[in-house]
Formats: sequence, structure tokens, C-alpha cells
Amino acid sequence: MRGRRTSTKETLAGSLLLAHPAMRDPNFRRSVVLMSAHNAEGAMGVVLNRPIGRRLGELNGEFALGPLSSVALFQGGPVQTQQLVLAAWQARPDGFRLHFGIEPEKAVQLLADEGTHVRAFLGYSGWSAGQLENEMKHHTWIVADVPEDLLTQTADDSLWRTVLGRAGAYWKLLADEPENPEQN
Repeated sequence: MRGRRTSTKETLAGSLLLAHPAMRDPNFRRSVVLMSAHNAEGAMGVVLNRPIGRRLGELNGEFALGPLSSVALFQGGPVQTQQLVLAAWQARPDGFRLHFGIEPEKAVQLLADEGTHVRAFLGYSGWSAGQLENEMKHHTWIVADVPEDLLTQTADDSLWRTVLGRAGAYWKLLADEPENPEQN
């Protein structure tokens, strides 16, 4: 995991962005964002740890009786929150493979593959050209590689604590501090 410095990677696609513990923006407070795109035109990803508590089959009749009906729904970010984004993850011997923004038919095909996880997101997280780079200069985000066990982690508020806490003693201390300092 790379700490509070700006990443030297040319692209953050395929990385996780962890909200800095001091971030107060309610859209991203204690969030874990999986980056799917990052280039000179901007960046895009989805928040992995904002479950809505509903399944895709509850969203509308199109999915109610189909093979994707039990796919969990997440709030993917503050951009276009009415847009459905389907994503699939596959753990491979050569690394982590992400299929982002796939059609329902492709999601059904991938779901049949052993070790593939499919999630549905309402909305996404997006940054215009230079916006994410500016946020990185201000230490808003901590860049992390995707851990091998990401797919087996609980996808709720505890995910941020878990991934950030692995960055070392300093980050673990910050990750474990209570949301309300009066509870300390």
C-alpha cells in the first residue's frame, strides 16, 4: 500500500482509493473506491462498501426472476445515481480481473464461472480531468493495491478499516479510531 504521497503510477485504474481518515465529505467518508478508469480525461470507479441492503431482483421486474436477482446492490457513488452499473470480479492466478460496466447478459455468463463475483451499483464515482490529481496532491486519498482477499471481505463499513489498517501501525491507529471522538 502506498501511504499519503501522490502515486507515481501513470494510472490508478485497477487500484483502490481509500478515503483519508480526515475526509468529511459524506459521499466518500470512509469509502473504498475501486478505480476502473483513470487517464488525462478524468477518472471513474465505484464505492465498494456502501451496500443498499437490497438485491437486483428488487430493483425492477426485469431482474426479479432471472439469474441476477440475488446480486447485491451498492451505492456506487454520487454521479448518476439512477444509472445501474454491473461489475464482475475474478480472482486469477495471474491477478485480479475486473469487468466493469457490463451488460446483464455478460454478467450472467460470468456468474457461471467459478470464483466470479458480480455486484450491481447505482451510480458511480467520477472525476473530471485533473480533479483526482488535485485531490491526490492534497492527500485526500490513500492508494492501495487490490488485496487478494478483497472478494471475501465483508463489503460494508468494516472494509475501509480492514484495508487501511493493513498499511501499517499509523494507518491502523487512524482506521480504528471511533467516528465520534467523544467515544474515545
